[in-house]
Amino acid sequence: KNDTERKMPLTVVIDTNDVMTLMQQEIFGPILPIMGYKDIQEVTQYINARPRPLSLYIFSFNHEFQKHILQNTHAGGVCVNEATFHVACDDLPFGGVGASGTGQYHGDEGFKTFSHAKSIFSRGRLTLAHLLFPPYGKMIHKLVYKLFIR
Repeated sequence: KNDTERKMPLTVVIDTNDVMTLMQQEIFGPILPIMGYKDIQEVTQYINARPRPLSLYIFSFNHEFQKHILQNTHAGGVCVNEATFHVACDDLPFGGVGASGTGQYHGDEGFKTFSHAKSIFSRGRLTLAHLLFPPYGKMIHKLVYKLFIR
């Protein structure tokens, strides 16, 4: 088969409801379910009552609406008035939270996610650390007296 036969077209599904399998699982494909709402509280309550999504797509030019959704919901990432370029922005971290996954990839965040920073602490032969903790000897008492009491 040629490449054109292996592609799925963008599919928009309108009038979705919670009973649909489409609305109960994460979607990995060119399928965009559309949900209507009565008021902004209904939107945030609906989103927050479910596992945090990998991506949240807001289609609105109302800046107050956008701000409300951004400040009152959680998602791995958010797109405003866009649905296809989110994952293509190499400088933006991309990844989920909670049941949608942990960690992010792309750019610096991807390097940190897929790398293991090994912490190494090594003490040399000579150390003065023992002078900082009790029991204090005569030398420390003399030093404290000279520095602070005089």
